[in-house]
Amino acid sequence: MKHTPRSLATAAFVIATAAITIGLNSPLAMANPPDGSHSSDTVGYGPELTDEAAAVAYGLANPDVAPQGTDDWSCKPDAAHPRPIVLVHGTWASAYSAYAYMGPELAKAGYCVFTFNYGRADTAGAGLVQPTIGATGYIEDSAAQLAAFVDRVLTTTGAAQVDTIGHSQGGVVIRQYLKSNGGADPSNPSDNKVSHVITYGATNHGTTLSGLGNLLGVFKGALGLDLNNPTETLIGHAGIQQLVGSPVLTRLNDGGDTLPGIDYTIVATQYDEVSTPFSATYLTAGPGATVHDVLLQDGCALDTSDHNSMVFSPRAVSLALHAIDPDAHPALACTLNPWVL
Repeated sequence: MKHTPRSLATAAFVIATAAITIGLNSPLAMANPPDGSHSSDTVGYGPELTDEAAAVAYGLANPDVAPQGTDDWSCKPDAAHPRPIVLVHGTWASAYSAYAYMGPELAKAGYCVFTFNYGRADTAGAGLVQPTIGATGYIEDSAAQLAAFVDRVLTTTGAAQVDTIGHSQGGVVIRQYLKSNGGADPSNPSDNKVSHVITYGATNHGTTLSGLGNLLGVFKGALGLDLNNPTETLIGHAGIQQLVGSPVLTRLNDGGDTLPGIDYTIVATQYDEVSTPFSATYLTAGPGATVHDVLLQDGCALDTSDHNSMVFSPRAVSLALHAIDPDAHPALACTLNPWVL
């Protein structure tokens, strides 16, 4: 039986809340977080792990390693697996800590699987804004980093399109790439660089961060304290950008949730404590797009995955394979996947 404790993303609540304790006048709270961010290739491989807590711990100690089976740049798609899969991790994570389980499973299914680290601070800042911690930079910059990586995958593999999988912020970065960085061509969907978008716990319409986002608003409205800046200093630009009503999400969703020619599978878990409320992850299909909004627990009450452990769920892997090729992968797994705080 696998027990998954509270993970890096959830623990970040404590660090974010510390911004309130630090106070607006302390040097740390007033410091501006580094604005620049970068992407980086993976280097070497970590072990295949089925437990989220173990993967997070290993990833913190080895931030650059890749999941087993991924980033084989000699891999070439075949007729049964025509599109490479690009995995995009979430906030405060790494390619390994997010996909130590899912990456190897997709590779075993015959796919060329690629992943990278993005949104890392160019220089060390406060709290989680560190060069070894991913996805703290501006979402717009991270989408540009994803665009360059997808182009590299397409060029190297010779494929016409990729399928993308995003966890948490990773789903938003994918959608930003599609809309603003050349991933999709609404005027000619046949030129889209992406065929399928599969997300897990993506903050598509913003998150309250289990009330933290609302709390920041209360402090500002009731006490006149704007704590967004000190909080952003500690958790990074992307953390604030994912709050409900943020300008980047407002622009992203303006004109509709989807783009033509793309198949979306949007997976939520009712036990999500980070992307809240969990239903805000769901998308509404626009012209020419297909959306499958899926609750992980539908048909499988055994799976009680939370925000981070959902990408370590066998059911989540089977949902991805089914979305990409339902004929080859018609069945969905249903196994016990608990988590404990």
